[in-house]
Amino acid sequence: MDSTGRRWERRAERFLRGHGLTTIARNFSAKCGEIDLVMRDRDHVAFIEVRYRGRSRFGNAASSVTLKKQQKIVRCAQLFLQTFPKWANHPCRYDVIAYDSDGGIGEPVWIRAAFQ
Repeated sequence: MDSTGRRWERRAERFLRGHGLTTIARNFSAKCGEIDLVMRDRDHVAFIEVRYRGRSRFGNAASSVTLKKQQKIVRCAQLFLQTFPKWANHPCRYDVIAYDSDGGIGEPVWIRAAFQ
């Protein structure tokens, strides 16, 4: 991933930590894809996709998490839970953190339980 993507992921992580989440893993990678952030939100394990769009010509950042992308994240999350079974008994959800701006100004849109 390019440095722009990593920068937005770090920004999202800071935002979420400010809302009480704790980091479990960053950029969990497997054959099926990658999960940007895995965080704990009280009892839940949140698998978080971070999206940034500087221009909205092709839709906003949140809408760029297509069904195909969602399926990849779910498969990757299942592999994460197999790899780290200590988290397997926690309820899980899939969140999206979306940034839509030209200059990176403003707060993100945080969609909890964005898909199943």
